[in-house]
Amino acid sequence: MKRLPTVMLAAATMMMSGCNIDNNSQKETMSNITAGTVERTVQAIMEKYPEADETAVHKGVAQAAALWRAEDGTEAGFEQFSTEHYMATPEDRKVLFDKLSAAFETLYGTSNQVAVRLQAPLHLTGPDLTEIDYILGAFNPYSHLSDDLFANKTAFVTILNFPFYTLEEKNTLGKDWSRLEWAYARMGDAFTTRVPAAVNAEYSQVLSNSENYIASYNIMMGRLLTEDGRRLFPEDMVLLSHWNLRDELKSNYADIPDAHEKQEMIYQVMLRIVDQSIPKDVVNNPAYDWAPYSNKAYKDGREVRLHPETDIRYSHILNTFHVEEQIDPYSPELPTGIARNFEDGMEVSAEDIEALFIRLISSDEVKEVAEMIKERLGRNLRPYDIWYDGFKSRSAMPEDELTKMTRAKYPNAQAFANDMPRMLRYLGFTAEDAKYLAERIVVEPARGSGHAWGAQGRWEPARLRTRIGDNGMDYKGYNIAVHEFGHNVEQTLDLYDIDYYMLNGVPNTAFTEALAFIFQKRDLQLLGFDHRIDDNTTLDIFWGAYEIMGVALVDMYTWQWLYGNPDATATELRDAVLGIAKDVWNKYYAPVLGTPDCPLLAVYSHMVNSPMYLPNYPFGHIIEYQIESHLAGCRNKMEFASELRRIYTLGRLTPQIWMQQAVGSEVSVEPLLEAVGAIAGR
Repeated sequence: MKRLPTVMLAAATMMMSGCNIDNNSQKETMSNITAGTVERTVQAIMEKYPEADETAVHKGVAQAAALWRAEDGTEAGFEQFSTEHYMATPEDRKVLFDKLSAAFETLYGTSNQVAVRLQAPLHLTGPDLTEIDYILGAFNPYSHLSDDLFANKTAFVTILNFPFYTLEEKNTLGKDWSRLEWAYARMGDAFTTRVPAAVNAEYSQVLSNSENYIASYNIMMGRLLTEDGRRLFPEDMVLLSHWNLRDELKSNYADIPDAHEKQEMIYQVMLRIVDQSIPKDVVNNPAYDWAPYSNKAYKDGREVRLHPETDIRYSHILNTFHVEEQIDPYSPELPTGIARNFEDGMEVSAEDIEALFIRLISSDEVKEVAEMIKERLGRNLRPYDIWYDGFKSRSAMPEDELTKMTRAKYPNAQAFANDMPRMLRYLGFTAEDAKYLAERIVVEPARGSGHAWGAQGRWEPARLRTRIGDNGMDYKGYNIAVHEFGHNVEQTLDLYDIDYYMLNGVPNTAFTEALAFIFQKRDLQLLGFDHRIDDNTTLDIFWGAYEIMGVALVDMYTWQWLYGNPDATATELRDAVLGIAKDVWNKYYAPVLGTPDCPLLAVYSHMVNSPMYLPNYPFGHIIEYQIESHLAGCRNKMEFASELRRIYTLGRLTPQIWMQQAVGSEVSVEPLLEAVGAIAGR
């Protein structure tokens, strides 16, 4: 499960586009500063501080000028301001950096705490939600903060002294930067656009609406009927789409009654969700029985006519796209949400991500692993076998038995929290470190499937939200909770233990997913089972990457289609997504799994509530494998934990530089392909 995209200053008010601000490109729409004024200002600073680096001076002045507007002052006022506020000496610049860092931590941290409090009713179990909960959950009192920081000139002081570096510059120059120089560069990412507060507020509202839609998208499994009227699932089973549906499907690779028939029914439910033929009133509603094959609904034994969702799912995606469109004019160098997501958010180009994914999913190794799965299952493969779970030891264990264990062990959220120090000690952390980390993580019962919400100030805890039933935590919930625990450990280490606040975090969310995967794969060990990381682990990572890479490509291609068809309706978007999903399937999946024109790859809920987040998962799988391979060289658990601490306190470098420092090589699928090829060839 992803780290929650918190509605906070760094994400919702500054809207860091990562663009290389150019005065000429912004002049007509934003800046009132001419190129001549920029040159005169640079000259004035150099005359005042002849020892200053003229290249750095010019970069800072030009970028500040690009965002200076008439209401900020005249050209003469800009020249005077820049000359007065430029910090030419290393000592003065460090003092300014420290003061700004402290201020930003205060702003980021308090805005995060406000969001935590306001959105708690939406995210945590509790009383039934009312309309005011949704209104307050979408409210962002910090939506005007960016405007205010430009108005009082804090933003301009920052830009002037800590200019922005492009991704190419970071990857090239950053190889030789000190930690402090990296921190300066990250401060330069803070103010690169001036998105109006009203647009930020609308973005928060749209994301909140999408999140609420997904968080309540439950399928009443006990109300599903086969065509001959049988019920395959427990009466009280309620599964959130898509996460819990997928995990229930995975659990049925074990030798349990009606396993294959259950998988087929879940698959049919997923198809109905994707094409929106699912009756609207059977979602999150136990009042009706529903036969997903014939799509008939029943109430009190009588067939009733219910209206399909039609395109509600896709209207949320469309709403998000239209807000991204509003942001586009304020990002002239990266003028689309796609560019901002990849070249700024992930700091990897969409083209590079696409090439990386296609290299793996079109490889011969996929066909070789598919043959292994087919042999193990003793049948032809089906589309849902993208979630084949047989490479995990737990797939041979009845999930009911695991659930009995987890429910007894974790009857509530606090029981899981109380056990976190033990789990950390098992992984190799010292008793002191285990206590230190666990004290900075709060466990809370979630309405949805769960998420990890990190702290932004070094006085607040990270939050682990996990779904816990009335009878305690079932195995699915436990497995997700261990995943979120990995997120929280990363969030705590690279905030509380980082050398410079502006470097807190990881290069992108794929890197936190990697640590979450590492924890999640050890869930059975943490329960006391003698489970080892072996060839099956490599195959599991590979097959998981194969599955989610196709899903991510559908997400990416959907946004490309949106930008090519900006006036599309939700219905047109729905039809386009179905077509995109089928095209990706036919090219990379049907040759392996069969069933041409299958739209299953479009089922992931992230497409709705987390625009373009999905590529982080397969990117994370690649990183995970490289980190796992590196950690395999650790001689014992203590060395394992120590190396995790070292790696996850590198901070927010760019992905390739982070990987070089972490494991000694850049991000690549080749090590995974080579390992799988060796296993398949045995």
